[in-house]
Amino acid sequence: MNRFSTLILLMAALFFVSPANAQVKKKSPAKKGVVKKKTHRVKPVYDTTVIAESFTRVKISTEFGDMVVRLYNKTPKHRDNFIKLVTEHFYDSLLFHRVINGFMVQGGDPQSKYAPQGQMLGNGDVGYTIPAEFDSTLYHKKGALCAARTNNPEKASSGCQFYIVQGKKSSDGELDNLQLQRGIHYSPAQRMTYKMNGGTPFLDMNYTVFGEVETGMEVIDKIALSQTDGSNRPVTDIRMRMEILEQP
Repeated sequence: MNRFSTLILLMAALFFVSPANAQVKKKSPAKKGVVKKKTHRVKPVYDTTVIAESFTRVKISTEFGDMVVRLYNKTPKHRDNFIKLVTEHFYDSLLFHRVINGFMVQGGDPQSKYAPQGQMLGNGDVGYTIPAEFDSTLYHKKGALCAARTNNPEKASSGCQFYIVQGKKSSDGELDNLQLQRGIHYSPAQRMTYKMNGGTPFLDMNYTVFGEVETGMEVIDKIALSQTDGSNRPVTDIRMRMEILEQP
């Protein structure tokens, strides 16, 4: 288990054992035995003053097709850092190294570029974190682009690792329970999205959501169906390439 999967799985466990969820599923062995590690804050290398807000769309290409993601201007630090890494071709040839069907697909570990088959991944990073940027209007619906992180008290994000939500459909009861437990209010539109399209609401306001898939949603489902090993790494490598799309 890698350090960026720790808190996600803890949050998922709390959600799945809530009274609102009648069907409780046991955790798979691959999700146990997590070792928590602390992360030291390092000064970021991105510069928010030199990146134009107009560059807000990125194409993520895979063997299963392309996804176009829109980056949110409400999360400028994450937006600008992601754009910087994409323009530097940081993500090119990296893997989607952690895939859990019905949950999410994760990538961005720099150690994945040349990793041999079977190597456990998820501990690679770029040496700095991004301060959390939470906004109640940005939530973990299917297709949400979110920042992975370690279990740090500031909830600061990894400088490079990200995940894209697949998730599952939620009931009103499950959303009501989250509101009571965590003080989160879901608007009628958010509730409808979670009920009709799915997502991972138990991660809301715990991990920064900084974008969403606009086209290519089916690619998430194709990646999520990949056969994986005990560490949730696809047994066949799924590489990515990214490029900034100019505004129309």
